[in-house]
Amino acid sequence: MSSMIPKVLQKSRNPQDKNRARHLFIVYYNKRESDLAAAGVAPANMFSWINNDEAKKKNLDLYDTVLEGLKKVYKQKVLPLESSYLYHDFHSPALDDPDFDAKPMILLVGQYSTGKTTFIRYLLEKDFPGIRIGPEPTTDGFIAVMHGETDGVIPGNALVVDPKKPFRPLSKFGNSFLNRFQCSSLNSNVLKGISIIDTPGILSGEKQRVDRGYEFTGVLEWFAERVDRIILLFDAHKLDISDEFRRSIEALKGHDDKIRIVLNKADMVDHQQLMRVYGALMWSLGKVLNTPEVARVYIGSFWDQPLRYDVNRRPSTIKCH
Repeated sequence: MSSMIPKVLQKSRNPQDKNRARHLFIVYYNKRESDLAAAGVAPANMFSWINNDEAKKKNLDLYDTVLEGLKKVYKQKVLPLESSYLYHDFHSPALDDPDFDAKPMILLVGQYSTGKTTFIRYLLEKDFPGIRIGPEPTTDGFIAVMHGETDGVIPGNALVVDPKKPFRPLSKFGNSFLNRFQCSSLNSNVLKGISIIDTPGILSGEKQRVDRGYEFTGVLEWFAERVDRIILLFDAHKLDISDEFRRSIEALKGHDDKIRIVLNKADMVDHQQLMRVYGALMWSLGKVLNTPEVARVYIGSFWDQPLRYDVNRRPSTIKCH
């Protein structure tokens, strides 16, 4: 088509020449269409590849909900592809219906006595079955706090065989882990929209050298792949990052978009001390998080007691977030 337009007009930068070239192109295109019509040949449609499959237009799949459509598309399209490439053998098992039906999950990670369990009670505004709070390492296992019509505790061995729960792949971590895994069902309005995973307090000092009996970082990686938000909790009086905590943070790499860092128990120090604590925490995180950007730290005190230093409510402290 461009051969019908003189090269002098194609290369010219004069606006009048460009208009002449455009006019010649339109004249040639219209002449070509009329010649094809006279010869009984239908003109080619530039976007004919979009409408070439009439069967697809007649057999459109309609779904009542987006969730139902995702399930069917996964089973019909994605699952056969995963099976043919042995995706389930080297990465993760196939998704079941509970994986689609599960509510958004939040994973709480932090050293012991940083307020993880208290944070959950603060959100729920009441205790959940199996709650244990104290200054010593009290939570010795993983607890999935989920909604239920009746309050109760479901042990890990029963969870991994429940077809309605998304925890069946956790059976690969063995009985040592399942004995330290449970589900606390609670009739709470908050849990109608989310589920919360409480983790054991990460140890420091000589305690971190004691074997837990299961692959702790492996379990964290499994949850990190499936949860929608990961909250790293720090205590204003416990800013050191132990070796086990460092390994746990490294296990969360690749999910940086899910991680939120929270400095808890901020009301235990006054305004000036809070600024120094904030700076010390940023320095400690800089040695673990290998990112050029400065990590954003959210400051708060998540418990049901009044603040000891009310001056921290002032807007000047919000600038350090």
